[in-house]
Amino acid sequence: MKKLLFGLLSLAFSLATIAQSVPSPEQFLGYKVGTRFTRHHRIVEYVKTVATARPDMVKVEKYGETNEGRELMLAFVSTPENMQQLDQIRINNLRMAGLAKDKAAPQTEKAPAIVWLSYNVHGNEASSSEAFLLTIHALTDPANAQTKEWLKNTVVVLDPCINPDGRDRYINWYNSVVGKNYNADPASREHAEPWPGGRSNHYNFDLNRDWAWQTQVETQQRIKKYQEWMPQIHVDYHEQGFNEPYYFAPAAEPIHEVITPWQRDFQVMIGRNHAKYFDQNNWLFFTKERFDLLYPSYGDTYPVYNGAIGMTYEQGGIRAGLGILNEDNDTLTLVDRAAHHFTTGLSTIEIASKNKNKLLAEFQQFFDDSRAGRIGEYKTYVFTAKDENKMAALKKLLNQNGIEYGVLSSKTFRGFNYFTGKEDAFTDEGNHIAVSSFQPRAVMAKVLLEPRTVVTDSNTYDITAWAASYAYGIKGYAVKEKLAVNPESAGTSVASINSSYGALVPYTSFSSAKVLAYLLKNGVKVRFVEKPFTYKNKNYDRGTLVVLKTSNQQNWLTVLNNACAQFNVQADAVETGFMDKGSDFGSPDIKNIAATPKVAMLTGEQSSSLAAGEVWHYFDKILEYPITLLNAVDIARYNLKNYDVLIIPDGNYRGLGEKATADKLKEFVRGGGKLIALENAMALMSRSDWGIKLKEAKADKAEDSVKKYANRETDYITNSIPGAIYKVDLDNTHPLAFGYPEFYYTLKQDGNVYEMMKDGWNVGTIKKDAYVTGFAGAKLKPNLKDGMLFGVQDMGAGTVVYIAEDPLFRNFWENGYLLIANAVFLAGK
Repeated sequence: MKKLLFGLLSLAFSLATIAQSVPSPEQFLGYKVGTRFTRHHRIVEYVKTVATARPDMVKVEKYGETNEGRELMLAFVSTPENMQQLDQIRINNLRMAGLAKDKAAPQTEKAPAIVWLSYNVHGNEASSSEAFLLTIHALTDPANAQTKEWLKNTVVVLDPCINPDGRDRYINWYNSVVGKNYNADPASREHAEPWPGGRSNHYNFDLNRDWAWQTQVETQQRIKKYQEWMPQIHVDYHEQGFNEPYYFAPAAEPIHEVITPWQRDFQVMIGRNHAKYFDQNNWLFFTKERFDLLYPSYGDTYPVYNGAIGMTYEQGGIRAGLGILNEDNDTLTLVDRAAHHFTTGLSTIEIASKNKNKLLAEFQQFFDDSRAGRIGEYKTYVFTAKDENKMAALKKLLNQNGIEYGVLSSKTFRGFNYFTGKEDAFTDEGNHIAVSSFQPRAVMAKVLLEPRTVVTDSNTYDITAWAASYAYGIKGYAVKEKLAVNPESAGTSVASINSSYGALVPYTSFSSAKVLAYLLKNGVKVRFVEKPFTYKNKNYDRGTLVVLKTSNQQNWLTVLNNACAQFNVQADAVETGFMDKGSDFGSPDIKNIAATPKVAMLTGEQSSSLAAGEVWHYFDKILEYPITLLNAVDIARYNLKNYDVLIIPDGNYRGLGEKATADKLKEFVRGGGKLIALENAMALMSRSDWGIKLKEAKADKAEDSVKKYANRETDYITNSIPGAIYKVDLDNTHPLAFGYPEFYYTLKQDGNVYEMMKDGWNVGTIKKDAYVTGFAGAKLKPNLKDGMLFGVQDMGAGTVVYIAEDPLFRNFWENGYLLIANAVFLAGK
């Protein structure tokens, strides 16, 4: 009896010691969660403190760093028994998906479900990282009997903050403007976040639109870890307007056709569980509205297309700070917001634990169906291009998403030709790859590669078309038969050249533009040809780069060979300026490129932070060419003569409508500068005397004169275009279109079409049958024809380049990269 009593006392003392060694967030931080914002480094410190206190239950793993050097981390939480075999659980999970390197049979009976919770992807939607603090404590608190039971059937993966740079940008600003007590008045300064806001990452990118494309360093590092685990459930935490309540699953239409009945049913099941807790607390919520499951690069859709139950949870709270008075005359506090997210987090783990066996069975079935080729009507996707670097860009996308590909032994087949829109016999352009639908990630392959996405409801939250063939400018064939796909052999390497005279660099893809940027940045002078020519019986097209010993330093050839090796472009030696056919190198048709053109861009207030971020990231991380960022509101004080190129990205610039600003910009152009106007910047310029004019949309004669209130959303949709693909006819004899065929596919997101310029070059035009795929409103669609989208206008000694579209859309629209490089380096006088 004494031994039993002593044992119980020892156990009680042990539990008390553990409980004391796992401090609550309030004990660690010195304040109650939600009464202050917690900086990212303090969140990291708390996670590590909990892991140190409970190494038997928590494992912390750093998976990378942000652009600004902040730590990206995961916390794995489960029972001590599960944690002892954590890596075996991970490998077994991959076996269920057919993704493990070994071929051992998976064990499902004792395997736990994997629940992944991702917090704070949008930096100024900051309540979820506060909820994370509460969640990890609840999971590790020895006194919490419920979570202890749930963890027997689950491994919980927690990402405390996907976007630390954005979060700290927001919090540091907020802390600088809030007083001793917060002010709940929505008009107060603490609720008016300045440009660019904390939503985006360092380069002003929306990380919740980047899951599939992986253009940003945070996403690239995170998806590698995600693919190592492949959870059964993934939740992405957000906030919406502060006048909204709380949103959770089930999702709204449109829901992609590949999403399984089980994935839909589970969303209903988990929604009802959340509702139970919200009802108990008299918290309002809504479901089945606004947040759909279509665009593949969200934190809910990407997991869904990878076999998980993917969900977004949206708490009302943007601009709310520590507290705000909403339209119901209630004060919404950060304490409230964190509590709501905390509740849905635990409810998710609970329902996952209770349905563990069904989750694992359906997860395995998802991948069994994929490997058996049961996904979609097309069983093979084949892509072909003349330039292997264009293929390499598509291969990178496939590799990042774990999609298998190879080559064909037989090329005799027919399929849907993306470029003609018809069933055609396959024509090999010189390089090709094939993607089979008989593979574990067949669903992801279908969603990214299919010619046309079925949209069940046009009231979607994002773009409705993104097919890789159009985004990458590569001819594709969608084939209904299973073709034999073999492993790809190693590619050829670039050979260095030796010449005492010069070199020719083919200009056939963005890789050639990267060679050009590298040469200019390193002081090598470059020319380019405006007309085709022949040298040693080899034909060279417009845009070919000519690098001569003339005017260059002694190391020019070393720099050239380094550039070509780095960007996989094969240069040819040339020993004379006398060509077999076409212009010799002394001809006026051989144009000099200004030595290291100085490029600047308007940014800051009045510019679109996302659009400016796309251009900045493109120059800084993709083209790797220097760019100066100028505040748009200060344009009057800048000496624009210091720059050769000025880019005006999408935005709402008040100055473009003012005579003083217009005169300053025109003076810059007439003096030899180049102005590149993108999207709405072009539209604003069309309202003054720049020489371009927006076409007026024709009214719908059949439109009823009296509108019904109940039809307001439908009426809006008929005039909208959330993102559809259109074919643009190109004049590829103009330098703006060098390196392209006679067409380009653009992602159209507005109804703007411009009248043909009389004094200028209409390089990209849209015709009657330009529509390809995606949703375009019935009233808007008839007006998208017979006009100009890309144009070049000479003005004095300089040039204005107009680009009505977004060729750098989220930096995944690969085929637009070359267009911007051409605008900067080639187009103009």
